[in-house]
Amino acid sequence: MTSSTVYTLDGEAAKTTLPKFSSQITVDAKREHVFEIFSNYDNYQNLVPHHYPSVRIRSVRGDLAVVEEHFNLGRTEMLVMARHVSKKPILHEVFIIGGDAKGSHIKQEFIELEKGTKVLVDADFKFKGKMKISHMFGKNPVMQDYDVIMNDFAKIAER
Repeated sequence: MTSSTVYTLDGEAAKTTLPKFSSQITVDAKREHVFEIFSNYDNYQNLVPHHYPSVRIRSVRGDLAVVEEHFNLGRTEMLVMARHVSKKPILHEVFIIGGDAKGSHIKQEFIELEKGTKVLVDADFKFKGKMKISHMFGKNPVMQDYDVIMNDFAKIAER
């Protein structure tokens, strides 16, 4: 069974729409498999097309990739250029280097448990223009929207 909790950086259970937060989810599957699902950017548009309608790989060098992503975070649609950095099967980081959320950073750490895997996420979204104003006034719940994506990946990993 999948369980998740979203926390603010102060350790409180999240009730606001801050674009900077920590989250965790426990997935009932082995760490290597969970890592493969969560970090396989090449397959995002096949696994979760409602979140990633389009993914185009621009460059891959070892554990580093630059990827153009059409990405839906809840009702917010973004086009970003992302740098994915992986340390299999422990760490997957995404640095948004261009586009609608330039300067954003997402870190996913995979911890092996006796029965499953805990995925710890630290996210810091940087929004521009209308998106920034919308998120400042709580119209787009970033943490909850990202939690939906995490849960969708977890469900796939648990199959």
